Amino acid sequence: MAVKLSLFYAAVCTAVVSAFVEELDDSFKDTRMGDTWIVDFYAPWCGHCKKLEPVWHEVGAEMRSSGSPVRVGKIDATAYSSVASELGVRGYPTIKLLKGDLAYNYRGPRTKDDIIEFANRVAGPVVRSLPSQQMFEHVQKRHDVLFLYVGGESPLKEKYIEVASELIVYTYFFSALEEVLPKHVALQELPAVLVFKDGTYFVYDEYEDGDLSSWINKERFQGYLHIDGFTLYELEDTGKLVGIAVIDDKNPSVESIRLKSLIQTVAKDYREHFNRDFQFGHMDGNDYINSLIMDEVTMPTIIVLNTSNQQYFLPSQPIEHIEDLVRFINEVLDGTAEAQGGDGILQRIKRVIYDVKSTVVSVFKSSPLLGCFLFGLPLGVISIMCYGICTADSDDGSEEAELFKREGRDQELTDEGSEEELEDGNDEQQPESGAEHSDEECEEKTSTEKKTD
Repeated sequence: MAVKLSLFYAAVCTAVVSAFVEELDDSFKDTRMGDTWIVDFYAPWCGHCKKLEPVWHEVGAEMRSSGSPVRVGKIDATAYSSVASELGVRGYPTIKLLKGDLAYNYRGPRTKDDIIEFANRVAGPVVRSLPSQQMFEHVQKRHDVLFLYVGGESPLKEKYIEVASELIVYTYFFSALEEVLPKHVALQELPAVLVFKDGTYFVYDEYEDGDLSSWINKERFQGYLHIDGFTLYELEDTGKLVGIAVIDDKNPSVESIRLKSLIQTVAKDYREHFNRDFQFGHMDGNDYINSLIMDEVTMPTIIVLNTSNQQYFLPSQPIEHIEDLVRFINEVLDGTAEAQGGDGILQRIKRVIYDVKSTVVSVFKSSPLLGCFLFGLPLGVISIMCYGICTADSDDGSEEAELFKREGRDQELTDEGSEEELEDGNDEQQPESGAEHSDEECEEKTSTEKKTD
């Protein structure tokens, strides 16, 4: 009885949670414009889509319970391909926030909290106003990186709003008057765009920093990061080189702690020298780096990645002091450090081979029986086919050999018959010759006898 009640309760909870996620169809093209939607475009056969499904129901339940104006939906992109095509869906699952004519792609981790934070950020105003210093301090505590426009109406503000509309998928944007700022923030001129991070602030300079969009895109990360695969993927958009201390963060050695401290010092104390070209951080473990460079790096170590062309750089000498690390970074910048890897033809071929090898090994490690079935069965069929072809060739050859043997035996028999005929002919000729000799002898004897008489 208790089991039945548990199953009934689970079914009811699932139905209630599922009700917060709306199943959409072709009519969505005509009805979506009046609301803000976050939609999961999925395919029924997609494994990643199935993994996302329970998370998506949790997103729907929390968005509804929090009173969010964002509606949560999902649509089978294979059954309603016209909707998916119109909104530029290329893979599964794809998460998009639809706000009027605008469609924003979600590229973050597929977790409930990250998806909800993205939805609330993008659904709200592109630029949020901070009316007081207390509000500014509250917002600053909540955000590790904070972009702020200070001043009144200006061409810079128009550009700021334009950039915010494009990059709102990554971070928040705020505006305020000068009196809202803390007293330690001193601005030489207004209007201005600032970024608050790493316990300080930096002011955008059009002449030194160039395009505002490019500057914001590069500054949206803290100076030092805990880097993983997703972070590296995001850093590709910045165009920066990435200096990484590859360490075992779970079981740190003295050397790991030392290298991590060195790269943190460079990120903080040498910001003016390297910030425009470098992002610094550390990575726990070397598995991802090994798969990226298709080689084995020992831990702990320092590596610099160029995410734009897949090149990487390793120190030619041990990094003992901060001066050694700074010299290595400068060598990468001036082109004297040896670049490895890349995205050339040979590297692409190597990548294909490496990926195939990695896939085969991972399949056998995770499920040996499945690996034997997937790879053993085709190999077995190919082996049988090859054996059949080779056997057929050998049978034809043996038949030809047997035919040659038979022809040889027949020829031998024919030759033997000819020799016997020749011998018989000789035997017949020999008696005739003997008879001729006897007649001659008889004639000679008769004449001799006549002479004697």
